[in-house]
Amino acid sequence: MPAKFVLIGSGLAGGLLAAYLGRRGYDVDLYERRTDPREGNIVGGRSINLAVSTRGIHALEQIGIANEVLQHAIPMRGRMIHPAGAGRAPIFVPYDVDPKKCINSIGRAALNTTVIEAAQRYPTVRVYFNHKCTDVDLDGAVAHLEETDDGVGAAVSAANPKIIRARGDAVIGVDGAFSAVRQSMQLKIDNFQYDESYLAHGYKELMIPPGRDGSWQMEKNALHIWPRKSFMMIALPNPDGSFTCTLFWEFEGPRSFATTKTDDQVCDFFREEFPDAMPLMPTLLQDFKVNPTGSLVTIRCGPWFYKDKVAL
Repeated sequence: MPAKFVLIGSGLAGGLLAAYLGRRGYDVDLYERRTDPREGNIVGGRSINLAVSTRGIHALEQIGIANEVLQHAIPMRGRMIHPAGAGRAPIFVPYDVDPKKCINSIGRAALNTTVIEAAQRYPTVRVYFNHKCTDVDLDGAVAHLEETDDGVGAAVSAANPKIIRARGDAVIGVDGAFSAVRQSMQLKIDNFQYDESYLAHGYKELMIPPGRDGSWQMEKNALHIWPRKSFMMIALPNPDGSFTCTLFWEFEGPRSFATTKTDDQVCDFFREEFPDAMPLMPTLLQDFKVNPTGSLVTIRCGPWFYKDKVAL
């Protein structure tokens, strides 16, 4: 059985896997391309809030952090459906007859930080930020990484990067859709099957701030949904009284991200499609202009492992 694991990617899956392995006493080196999220250098506008269900809570319970996470979560006991057309009241649809059975809204960054800190509580787990994986030696179970920061905040020269070779009994890629580990497997494994499929829809993050008294401007214990045939908007509550909204909309088409550019076009669209939400969104135009439009992609590949050396 492998004694040391090299993990690439410290997102939710990577942090949780590191904690699970650390709990069993394995040596774990976890490498992340980005900076430490606890330093506050998080790029906004791209992360969808999470709705954590019973299955997710069970996973967190195994490493003893479920209660810690739920302290910062807001229970959503059902969907609040906002029909099209002005003046129509929202409709609440409970998830279960038992109000205790619900899903929980939590920010991705807060959950990610808690999971990483849980992993670091195990003495055999080490986490390294600012390390970009460039290649994996499959037979040797060695990850090649470039250090992008010298550890004290100074960027390392791109022309002369510091190269690190992280050796383990196994390398596991938990580095997302555009995995560097998967790319190495794709190049080096004969007949590796790979397919990526982009949705015709993208997403943009928007915001409903707290009211003047700091409270939520809509029902806080609900996942708000504005279903509109080929597109929709959702809103999840945050502990500070705000809601994180996400608009899922076509990239192209007669009415789409591509054709809605000016302030008047944005206002006309929201006034027509989301008449109850628009008055609650004073930063709508700024958010729509500044926040990036994200893509939604599905990756399918196989095999997902190489011998007992590398896995996704």
